[in-house]
Amino acid sequence: MKNFGIVLIASLFFACTYNKVKEEQETYAAYSAEGKEVKVYTTAKNTDDRLSFKHTLNFVDATQPLETDIAVFVNPDKQFQSFIGIGGAITDASAEVFARLSEDKQNELINAYYGVDGIDYSLLRTTIHSCDFSSESYTYIEEGDKELKSFNIDHDRKYRIPLIKRAMTSASDSLLFYVSPWSPPAFMKGKKDMLKGGKLLPEYCQSWALYYAKFIKAYEAEGMPIWGLTIQNEPMAVQTWESCVYTAEEERDFLKNYLGPTLEKEGLGDKNIVVWDHNRDLISHRANTIFSDPEAAKYAWGIGFHWYERWAGGESMWDNLRNIKESFPDKNLLFTEGCIEAFVETDYQRWSNGERYGKSMINDFNCGTVGWTDWNILLDHTGGPNHVGNFCFSPIHADTRTNELIYTPSYYYIGHFSKFIRPGAKRVSTTCSRSHLISTSFINGDGKMITVVMNDTEEDIAYKLIVANSETTLEIPAHGIQTVIY
Repeated sequence: MKNFGIVLIASLFFACTYNKVKEEQETYAAYSAEGKEVKVYTTAKNTDDRLSFKHTLNFVDATQPLETDIAVFVNPDKQFQSFIGIGGAITDASAEVFARLSEDKQNELINAYYGVDGIDYSLLRTTIHSCDFSSESYTYIEEGDKELKSFNIDHDRKYRIPLIKRAMTSASDSLLFYVSPWSPPAFMKGKKDMLKGGKLLPEYCQSWALYYAKFIKAYEAEGMPIWGLTIQNEPMAVQTWESCVYTAEEERDFLKNYLGPTLEKEGLGDKNIVVWDHNRDLISHRANTIFSDPEAAKYAWGIGFHWYERWAGGESMWDNLRNIKESFPDKNLLFTEGCIEAFVETDYQRWSNGERYGKSMINDFNCGTVGWTDWNILLDHTGGPNHVGNFCFSPIHADTRTNELIYTPSYYYIGHFSKFIRPGAKRVSTTCSRSHLISTSFINGDGKMITVVMNDTEEDIAYKLIVANSETTLEIPAHGIQTVIY
């Protein structure tokens, strides 16, 4: 009987294990795409292809790839973070330039960003009072008004609010809208102006926390729902423009002692608070300091980051993002700002600008990032306006001398993601067999799979796309990006 019992237990264990393996195999096989259509959209240097529909292919049964094959492998069974959106910032500069366009060009720009025939943005950021991309420094209160009795957003009604409302009403999905300050009012830092860093003085912490709440309520009273906020744009940078420095401990304490409790008290506890909002280089220290403190962490939805750390060793610091997802899996990663710096009017079509976007987006998403926000949606032919001369590129420029819209490669590279990957999508396991290609994949709520592949080499590359048990063969041009839909 003892031996029989052992045999019986072993048999049951084998049966359970077999059924579990069989179930996993059946689930994997259920994703077979054999015979189904594959649509391919391409953008490539030295061609006319700009988010161009190229052709339709079909899947066949996959075979064992050879060592000489170049392949992109997608495993739909392995899914990761949920996607919240891609978009850009409507700054004072963007809104002022927009207002100078003719009506037909305004409509073109709105459709280019927010229409289904454009790149269909689903995420939006704006500033709490002025930043460098404003024509002047300003706040919403009279100088010295600690009680905020003079608070009003009249400044924004002329240009910025009308453009935000047009974007919101034109978007195919509800725009997820979040806000960021560049600096407290000057008196709250004990300075004569908001520029060149400085720190929030302790006696103004409560007043500054209430300022966020008043801004959110004022915008929402205008019919613009706000999803969340970052605490401080670039809190470790002393900039020539509006800026304010917080150490990790200072940001942690402001969040847990002032901002978090104040938003809750003001009925805004549902707003998603994003910490850091700076580069990838020091992001781990900020995450460790804030997320390891339970009283601060309970208020933090996640951590935001920019891409301006190239001086710190190149755009290769994605391991820092992976570390945060491993260390704090319940916290979210959000790309909050990126642009091409040092504007030169003759370089609108510099192809590497677009490739910088593609490389960053693919790697950021593969590290767990849930959303991606470009900086200004529109600038003029000077890379501004900007009240401190910090002129930059945007995906679309307006030459206000000729009423012309200029689309840069960055616009199309962003569109390869934003047009096809929709809010609520889940990232799917994707790898490449060669470093010549980089790739990411998502599955939308309607079941459509989206794989984006990028080739920044000088050669056209033939590759296999192997999805579960099915495959198809494609070719991606040199300096090209493709979105594959299936």
